Amino acid sequence: MTTPVTDKPPTREERKKCWKLRDEYFACLDQLTILDPAIVEKQPERAASCLDKKKHYEDACMASWVCIVISMHMVEYFNKRRVLDERQKQYLKLSEQQSGKK
Repeated sequence: MTTPVTDKPPTREERKKCWKLRDEYFACLDQLTILDPAIVEKQPERAASCLDKKKHYEDACMASWVCIVISMHMVEYFNKRRVLDERQKQYLKLSEQQSGKK
């Protein structure tokens, strides 16, 4: 999918819509215990019930928001960030267990 690059940044409302649709899509993936959205690309049948939410999320975020600073679409960024955040939580939990802290 090619996204036209515009000179103007997304509006506050466009960002809010993107984030809302992202959260709805990720909540759907959570219900299916799918952490990495890349799995949906490879095996869409695993997340058939989330495909409509995925399309709305990608359309809203990719159409309105191209992140020039890190040179990647916000959809890609959010998807990768989701996996990294979960790994960080797991490392923190493991560290607390090893140190005896709760």
